[in-house]
Amino acid sequence: MSKYPVNKTEAEWKEELGEARYKILREKGTERPHTGEYNLSFENGTYVCGACNNPLFESESKFESNCGWPSFDESIEGNVEYVKDISMGMIRTEILCANCGSHLGHVFNDGPSETGQRYCVNSLSVDLKK
Repeated sequence: MSKYPVNKTEAEWKEELGEARYKILREKGTERPHTGEYNLSFENGTYVCGACNNPLFESESKFESNCGWPSFDESIEGNVEYVKDISMGMIRTEILCANCGSHLGHVFNDGPSETGQRYCVNSLSVDLKK
């Protein structure tokens, strides 16, 4: 049984999300840099989880980081979960949707704003609600 409010089988997720989104959101994949729909998009709205529509980031927190992925300097409080990630020979902080447990990306302490945070997010893990 999942600890998340939204709880589905992997077969259900795979059917609902499609192959590309499933790889990112459920298998912790990563888009190639500079390829995501929201990398250079700065439209107003709320970025929600691509799996469950949980609000994650406001457009006001988005900035151009030149890292190749959409970047935000803060999340919507309580809607993102933080997990220590020691994969790939690094120590990082993975970010997950707190509502369904889907992988969003990672957060780093090298952001340019007063928060000092850079949430590095896969475009396929979010949708923009204008």
